[in-house]
Amino acid sequence: MSEAVAKSRATGLRLWGGGVNPYGVVYKKLGMWLFIVSDSLTFGALLFAYSYLRMSSPSWPSPFHLYPSIAFSSVMTLCLLSSSLTMVLAVHHSRQGERGKVVPWLLATMAGGATFMVLHAMEWMNLIREGMTLKANPWGDAMFGGTFFTITGLHMFHVFSGVAYLGVIAVGFGRKKFNADDVEVVGLYWHFVDLVWMFVFPLVYLMSVHMGE
Repeated sequence: MSEAVAKSRATGLRLWGGGVNPYGVVYKKLGMWLFIVSDSLTFGALLFAYSYLRMSSPSWPSPFHLYPSIAFSSVMTLCLLSSSLTMVLAVHHSRQGERGKVVPWLLATMAGGATFMVLHAMEWMNLIREGMTLKANPWGDAMFGGTFFTITGLHMFHVFSGVAYLGVIAVGFGRKKFNADDVEVVGLYWHFVDLVWMFVFPLVYLMSVHMGE
């Protein structure tokens, strides 16, 4: 018996005996992390460009009133935060092997995302009715409309993709085609989408609140 083995037994520690890479990661999870890193750069660049335009323009508009824009966007934020919680519960139950509880929480997460999209579409329609387009708006710098629709539109596309992705996982998990790793991977994507909104909401909405009459 080697000295290292004897010492480990004496102290109650276990030595790694090989056969499994201690730094191994599921390839699906690694792929998702790489996607998240690359997509973070995209959103980071857009938000940086938005901030630069806002600071450099003397006529940057503040078009959002407390109602309906801020009210709607606050409810949208609550929907995404709630859906993050339901996603955590779905991952937890999948890891515990409680398959019967996973699909309902995935469906609840989808409901939160769908509600977000409906409210966002309603808010867009209201702004379009007031005259805001990709190239113009009635309140000031014409660049505001383009940057607003680009950032929020790209984010809403990610939400739509996430809802579709959740649906595929929910159906597949219910049919035992997917496992807990698949649930965790879709959870990583969903939390990323929610985290991006936590930057978009204060930067694009709260800092553009119209405080006048």
